[in-house]
Amino acid sequence: MRKIWNFLRNRWVKFAIVALVYTLWFVVWTGNLWLLLGLPVIYDIYISKLLYRLVWRRHKDHKARSRRYKVTAEWIEAIVFATVAATLIRIFFFEMYVIPSPSMEKTLLVGDYLCVSKVAYGPKMPNTPLSFPFVHHTMPFSQTRRSFSEIIRWPYHRLKGFGHPQHNDVVVFNFPAGDTVILENQQISYYDVLREFQNAYGEQQGRKMLQKQYHVISRPVDKRENYIKRLIGMPGDTIRIVASQVTVNGVEPAAIPGLQYVYYIQTNGSPISAQTFEDMGVTREDINYNNANQTYRVPLTEDMVQCVRKFRNVLSVRKEEATRPSPAIFPHSPLYPWNEDNFGPLWVPSKGSTVQLTLENLPLYARIIETYEGNDLAVSEGVIYINGDPADSYTFGMDYYFMMGDNRHNSADSRYWGFVPADHIVGKASFVWLSLDKDKSFPRNIRWNKMFKGIE
Repeated sequence: MRKIWNFLRNRWVKFAIVALVYTLWFVVWTGNLWLLLGLPVIYDIYISKLLYRLVWRRHKDHKARSRRYKVTAEWIEAIVFATVAATLIRIFFFEMYVIPSPSMEKTLLVGDYLCVSKVAYGPKMPNTPLSFPFVHHTMPFSQTRRSFSEIIRWPYHRLKGFGHPQHNDVVVFNFPAGDTVILENQQISYYDVLREFQNAYGEQQGRKMLQKQYHVISRPVDKRENYIKRLIGMPGDTIRIVASQVTVNGVEPAAIPGLQYVYYIQTNGSPISAQTFEDMGVTREDINYNNANQTYRVPLTEDMVQCVRKFRNVLSVRKEEATRPSPAIFPHSPLYPWNEDNFGPLWVPSKGSTVQLTLENLPLYARIIETYEGNDLAVSEGVIYINGDPADSYTFGMDYYFMMGDNRHNSADSRYWGFVPADHIVGKASFVWLSLDKDKSFPRNIRWNKMFKGIE
């Protein structure tokens, strides 16, 4: 055992092990040959020790002579080490997220803290590597100041992972419509506001009025808001929704236990207590009661519906369904009179596939061509031009996905803003490590039954 220990303590052995790990992790896995420049640094740390003689030895001498310097230096070293380690873990392995909205109820609840695996689909290298640690796009204690610099911009590059996105995965991704943001109100989509201005003032004048009235900024892919939804449509799939029932390639997908819709519950005039709804899992803010017709409007899962039907004071339970075309629904064109409950059929583009372009189907793929894949798109006198050339077809350069929330009547998802490009995928939601109920006080606010529970 001592011989093995002495062997591992040899400086050349240490150098060989660290250099091998560094090469496999940072050079081979990332595919970035520039990172080979780190090997001379490792050689100096373990073998030549030039940096030690010039800098580090003086630093150690100062620490030995001055207690104040020693304490300060040790704190700085600890902070730097923790920051570097946490940053590497966030980039390459996993990251923590919290659920801010009810769009995935009852699968995920507001206040659920998730572990999201980056290696499930392969870590995505940052587009903007120069950024303030532990924040996303805005500096702490600020609503407008950027936390990143675009002096260095890296193209999209995803490392090899354990697998690929699959149907029904719960996926975290960068919000595709978050490339442009209104600083004064970042909670609403810039494009929704733009459509309102254009409907009121015309296409060009509406855009100018919006730019004049608000501060509008752009964000790179990795600094857009993080969304979490369920993957419904894979590249090449055809999605259709009829009377709120989703089909993929003509087949109903596997049942989702937490799936819920909004229902109208007609009673005989005798009320249902708020505690009864809360025991079922319905929050008080989701309970809407119309005293005029003794009707409740609440989101329910299928199991909840069966339970409510058994109440003696319940006369009927009816699912809410949109019937009129909605201008808020993708692709926001009168050519497609869809709504959130009646949608499609819509084909999801796949990398390398070619579609014949017409003025009729252009609204479906215009944002892909122009924004996600960076082409100059124009229409003049009934002719489609891509990068200045007439085009009657287009070959897609990326895979795309169709995402939906499990809270189907309260989810801003692909039905509203379209496809999710492959370069926006962040990772797979793995498990809930903490769950807190915002409506309760400690310790009753801890949802013990959800902690360290896998996500289905």
